[in-house]
Amino acid sequence: MAILDKHAALEKNATLLLVCSFLAVTVGGIVEIAPLFYLENTIEEVDGVRPYSPLELEGREVYIREGCYVCHSQMIRPMRDEVERYGHYSLAAESMYDHPFLWGSKRTGPDLARVGGRYSDDWHVQHFTDPQSVVPESVMPKYAFLKNRLIDPEHTAELMEVHSWVGVPYTEEMLENAEADFRVQIDPFGDIDGLLERYPGAQVRNFDGEAGISEMDALIAYMQMLGTLVDFSTFEADASR
Repeated sequence: MAILDKHAALEKNATLLLVCSFLAVTVGGIVEIAPLFYLENTIEEVDGVRPYSPLELEGREVYIREGCYVCHSQMIRPMRDEVERYGHYSLAAESMYDHPFLWGSKRTGPDLARVGGRYSDDWHVQHFTDPQSVVPESVMPKYAFLKNRLIDPEHTAELMEVHSWVGVPYTEEMLENAEADFRVQIDPFGDIDGLLERYPGAQVRNFDGEAGISEMDALIAYMQMLGTLVDFSTFEADASR
């Protein structure tokens, strides 16, 4: 009863309750935040994860602009039904260069974290052009206009530089070659070796099959790399973390 009496006194005194609440939140915050200052990285590094290539980055910008993240998540939860349907659960490292994150919380359509390589480029072109022609029950709007909107990579280096300000490790070499790398990922007649050295695993081809580099090209390039950077057949989680 003595403890309850003391607690009742705390509840009846608004000032005392405020002070004690502040102290409790402060101590809890320090316990959670202070250890982070002694860690170099809170994300486990995983082989294969790299910054987006210029074309992939432009495709991601189209994805964000068109609001695709509103209906599609990019985060596979570590639950049996999720893993069986979509593949290996998502790793924090896979999103370490994402600004903003596109994890999402609503799925009008399926999760896209592992969509890379699941469908052909032609399927994606048809799907974006007329979604109901390949998925009759789809409520997705048509994006055929993306094939007619060409991208000028004049400002791609500036976009990459902005991302570098928030921690994406784009080097001076990457920034200097941004426009060339953007073009060569569609047109194989160029410094492909340089592109692949800077962005290992980047897929080089004409994604929409049309002349010029369109927003459709960029968006499909982004789609086709999602979930392909990490080799999960050899991945082992760091049990020490």
